[in-house]
Amino acid sequence: MQLSLLDLWASAGGFARGIIFILAIMSVISLTVAGAKWWRFRKSMRQTRKFAPEFARFLQEEQLEKAIQLAEKQKVSHVARVLGEALVEIKPLLKDRATMTSQDINSAERAVDRQMLILQSELKRGMGFLATVGATAPFVGLLGTTMGIVNSFTGMATSGSGGLAAVSAGIAEALITTAFGLMVAIPAVWFYNYFQTKIDNLTVEMTYTSKELVDFLIKNAGSEFGRSIFTKEFKAQSAAQTGHIS
Repeated sequence: MQLSLLDLWASAGGFARGIIFILAIMSVISLTVAGAKWWRFRKSMRQTRKFAPEFARFLQEEQLEKAIQLAEKQKVSHVARVLGEALVEIKPLLKDRATMTSQDINSAERAVDRQMLILQSELKRGMGFLATVGATAPFVGLLGTTMGIVNSFTGMATSGSGGLAAVSAGIAEALITTAFGLMVAIPAVWFYNYFQTKIDNLTVEMTYTSKELVDFLIKNAGSEFGRSIFTKEFKAQSAAQTGHIS
């Protein structure tokens, strides 16, 4: 005898139906979280692909004001938010680069680190739920299976009849909760691993571009003999040591 899902649902007890209902809620929430994160990552990467070439062009042309304005307009791009935070930190100093000190560069680096921590926290939001669903959904289904098998054998003992035919329907009803648990857990694990890889890649992009920006600021703050010069005082000291005082 073959039983359809509707037949199994109709014959399922209250406990099994409760397990299936819980698994359904877990599935809906995990799929909603995964869909929202996919859309968030997609928008961020699309904006970054548009932002990066234009931002790099402004830096090459030393148009830092335009670079800052471009970064401030981007509210979704992960790279734009990190670079924009660093540029805003030193924005008052850009008009007079001779006054930019090493402390200012360090301040920009700390601003980048703070913004990266915030973005990483945002990117990881919902990952804990996906991990929890992937880890616990099979056990929730197994709980329903265990109780279903117990009920099947209890009913067999009560009726006094045995054999596979007597318990097959009950065991099928019990195993369906494990099947539902696996159906909920497998996509959650897939999504978790996929988004974790995406977060790692985005973190690498943010780190790399922020380091490039800091290097750019150091090199363009003024240089002599291959070393960065941050202040007028340092320039004067260097001139005095070489005997070329203007």
